[in-house]
Amino acid sequence: MSSTNPTPRHQGRLELTWTDKDKTLLSTGDGRYDYTFVDPSDYRVSEVRLLREVERFEAPVPPGRPADLPAPTSGNLLVTGDAMHVLDALAKIPEYAEQYLGKVKLVYIDPPFNTGQAFSNYEDNIEHSIWLTLLRDRIRQIRPLLAEDGSVWVHLDHSESHRCRVVLDEELGASNFVAEVAWQKADSPRNDTKGLSTSQDTILVYRKSEAWTPNRMPRLASSNTSRYQSRDGDPIPWRDGDATAGKAATNHPMVYAIQHPVTGKLMYPTAGRCWGKAQSWMLEQMSEYAPYELRDIGDEAERARICGTTPEKVKAGVPAIMLSVPLEEAAVAAQARYDAGHWPDIVMLGLRDRIQRKKHLEDNGRVPETLWLGTEVGGNLRGKIEIKELFPGEHPFATPKPERLLERILHIGSKPGDIVLDCFAGSGTTAAVAHKMGRRWVTSELSADTVSRYTLPRLTMVVKGEDQGGISTTTERVSAMGENGEDEFLPEGVSPLEAQEFNRLLTKVARAVATEIDPTAVKILRAATKTRDVTTVNWHGGGGFTHLETGKSMFVQMPGMTLLADWAVHGDLAEAMCAQLSVPYLPDGIFAAKQGRTRYVIIDGMVGTGTIAAILDRLAEGETVEVWATQIEDDAARALRDARSGSRLELIPDKVLENYRRKSARRSPFGAGRSSAPSDAAVANATGALVVEGEGTTA
Repeated sequence: MSSTNPTPRHQGRLELTWTDKDKTLLSTGDGRYDYTFVDPSDYRVSEVRLLREVERFEAPVPPGRPADLPAPTSGNLLVTGDAMHVLDALAKIPEYAEQYLGKVKLVYIDPPFNTGQAFSNYEDNIEHSIWLTLLRDRIRQIRPLLAEDGSVWVHLDHSESHRCRVVLDEELGASNFVAEVAWQKADSPRNDTKGLSTSQDTILVYRKSEAWTPNRMPRLASSNTSRYQSRDGDPIPWRDGDATAGKAATNHPMVYAIQHPVTGKLMYPTAGRCWGKAQSWMLEQMSEYAPYELRDIGDEAERARICGTTPEKVKAGVPAIMLSVPLEEAAVAAQARYDAGHWPDIVMLGLRDRIQRKKHLEDNGRVPETLWLGTEVGGNLRGKIEIKELFPGEHPFATPKPERLLERILHIGSKPGDIVLDCFAGSGTTAAVAHKMGRRWVTSELSADTVSRYTLPRLTMVVKGEDQGGISTTTERVSAMGENGEDEFLPEGVSPLEAQEFNRLLTKVARAVATEIDPTAVKILRAATKTRDVTTVNWHGGGGFTHLETGKSMFVQMPGMTLLADWAVHGDLAEAMCAQLSVPYLPDGIFAAKQGRTRYVIIDGMVGTGTIAAILDRLAEGETVEVWATQIEDDAARALRDARSGSRLELIPDKVLENYRRKSARRSPFGAGRSSAPSDAAVANATGALVVEGEGTTA
């Protein structure tokens, strides 16, 4: 049965929808996760709040600190306040934007993802809407701060991770998705779980652009000892590798024969491949075993077979690498070279196998993987132990993250001196690890109580060198020390951890079969695999940070109107207005700021034609001026425009609130028609409480 009204095809991008997606979130809980939906133009979310300095913490670099450790950083920021205001300040207040806008290398956020705890007083669908809007809003603010080669790491559990990835695709671009890391947070099941016990969290990794590349991880010692050895005395361990490479084209010049120095057989690349290095290099390598020469042996048919073509199409005149002495003489020379050890990069194990190429152990590390075991980076239990060591007798956080987890994230995504941002600080683990690793950092926390009790004391201890937990020290298993004070050698190919495990198992086995095993043999095996722990101090203290707090709003809400707050007068009003205008607050006589050829004047009071004339007298030729005032006389704005083209006079707070609405409409992905901004009748001028005598006071 055909339909005359087929379902229209959706032409837009894939996206996730939720209740009140076109709105933004406002924290109403005074330092708690208690939110309400408001229009993006609401001054409570649009206003750029000032950051006020509370105190600074600095410590000198202690004497005797190893020079090879990353230098402690200063100028770091701990901010008490809503992440919404902090991120806006970093991006829009010039003194911070100059340092952070487009310069943050790595962002790690561990938002309140357990909706059942963080938003327990909301209905289920609103819980998810609040969480998704909170995430979306913060990502929109974070993106401009990211460097082009920066990355965002979002830590989640199972409750929102599937929805979160769709939102991150929308905001950061699906093409910028890097990986989904599984972190083993628990190494044993919770037997009180009704369903399946969850062992892992998810960390979603996104890049800002294709300019991002991950730093490599150190090679595993077990991998090095099992795969890379030195069977010939080569000082650099190596493994067997293929001497061929690539795909052999029809006329490839690197398809030819090499004569074996012992058997005399002709060796060719396997079908479809070619030798992996230039013929001159291959000749040089083979000549270490016996005298060789280049010689045309008329093997076009065999080379054509390897290249997948016919003899008349294969490249003509490609010589083979052939022995230049009798086979018997070559075999003697090859055996002598083999017995001498430290073989060339082309090897023939036992002088009977076909040639292979040494693959030396390089120091460029290994590619990061997406499965992170608790034995490698710690789990929730390790995080709890670290917090308890810092704050004995307290249990402040349900799921603190271990420092080694953050160390791995910061290692992969940043380098010493780079800026790291975490706008959900909690106990301050990200900032603590960043400081110990020589990164610059910015972190913020909504709860003033959390900052005063945990975040601030912890970071102070780090700066003073009093925090020796977490990554401050590293314990490594090494071979035992002999009587002469030098490390003893373990059996070749056995790592210290493998030796430790062998020794442990040997003790158990020897105990079980005590009457059937030679005690002397057990003693020898124990001695050969004896190991010890060596602890290295990685952090000694130094550097510093500034503790800031977000300033109060320059507005207050009254029934039916929005007024200026009592504190927003004179110089304080001028500084707050410069933040809204994103111009640097640099008082100079009557002027509050200057940007290019434009001057800014903020007046707490009435502006008339007389004030305009006084301002114009102080303007240089070719300069324009923006005047913002709490009261304006009739004709004052026209007088300014007529006298100095390009200048303007605006009313506070009316024009400020109007600007919020206009900017909100421009950046809304849903269009201005979808917004629900308050009516103009709800916005009123605050001049009644702020009028001063005469024509006003300049800031």
